[in-house]
Amino acid sequence: MKNNDGSATILITTPLEGGHIDRIRSVSQERVTVLYDPDLLPPTRYTCDHNGIDGFTLSPDQERRWKKYLQSADILWNFPPNARDGTRGLDFAPNVKWIQTTSSGIGKRIEEQNLTDSDILITNSRGVHAGPLAEFVFLVLLSHVKRLLKMQTEQKERHWERFCSNELAGQTLGLIGMGELGCKIASIGRVFDMRIIALASPGSRKTAHALGIDKLFPNSQLHDMLSETDALVLAAPHTPETEKMIDDSALGALKKNSVFVNIARGDLVDELTLIKHLKHGRIAFAGLDTLTEEPLPKDSLLWDLPNVLISPHSASTVEAENERITEIFCHNLLCYLEGRPEDMRNIVDNRLMY
Repeated sequence: MKNNDGSATILITTPLEGGHIDRIRSVSQERVTVLYDPDLLPPTRYTCDHNGIDGFTLSPDQERRWKKYLQSADILWNFPPNARDGTRGLDFAPNVKWIQTTSSGIGKRIEEQNLTDSDILITNSRGVHAGPLAEFVFLVLLSHVKRLLKMQTEQKERHWERFCSNELAGQTLGLIGMGELGCKIASIGRVFDMRIIALASPGSRKTAHALGIDKLFPNSQLHDMLSETDALVLAAPHTPETEKMIDDSALGALKKNSVFVNIARGDLVDELTLIKHLKHGRIAFAGLDTLTEEPLPKDSLLWDLPNVLISPHSASTVEAENERITEIFCHNLLCYLEGRPEDMRNIVDNRLMY
């Protein structure tokens, strides 16, 4: 994997705080060269921004420097952005053997970069975002059952009138996607005394008992699972198999007055159909961290629906995010340098795209 002399050259392709760069260099000062040129990376908009400001472009001189860095890199921190002419960044990185990504849901990027049949090793950030995303899920669920919007409205109006709310205990939480994120959500659901059910992945041999949930439905029984679900959470990767899996028939099978939460990818859902079910009240409330088109167009009907909470794909972003990703990368980097690829964490199956 590594160069014949045991060295490796790492290019930081997206914004990363300097302290984390120092941590990466400290893995092996003698064998690791880290190429980090902030002048070639866009200014960030917020802590742990992996993309930077919109519209950032390189001058011709900067682009020459950038391509030179790409040509010398063995390892990339994140997929490189495309060149000004739309050419893929990886086209200028012929020696790359390994890419560490800052996201866990990278199926679409793997497909876009034509890496499904590639020997390039890809590791993702699986697990880093499980805690923050699980917290967002229960923000949505608790906001709904405790009628947060009603309380905020009546507080603003200085109106005092007692009312009856609901509780999560006894409700059925349905999960699509039982990786680390799904398991984290399930564990919190159990604390609230919810009944936990899930849809098995294609070919999975896991059991409900092994997952610590109440019931596991075969992949072919999506509608049966949905018919029992009071709160549906999407936490599955975006693959050709999951594309638009939540369509009109699926939403029609979902238990009436349910809550819908998407922390996966917008492309798993037929968005126009979701809007229809929300407008008709069949779905009582939705928390959407990911949408089909991002940023969400200003003319989208979702903005004005009173039973929708929109998060601008920010539920996973917390101040410690890059620190946690750096820890994964440094662990993997040491394994890489020592010729122990089997001990690396979060290796992606390029063909499966997760």
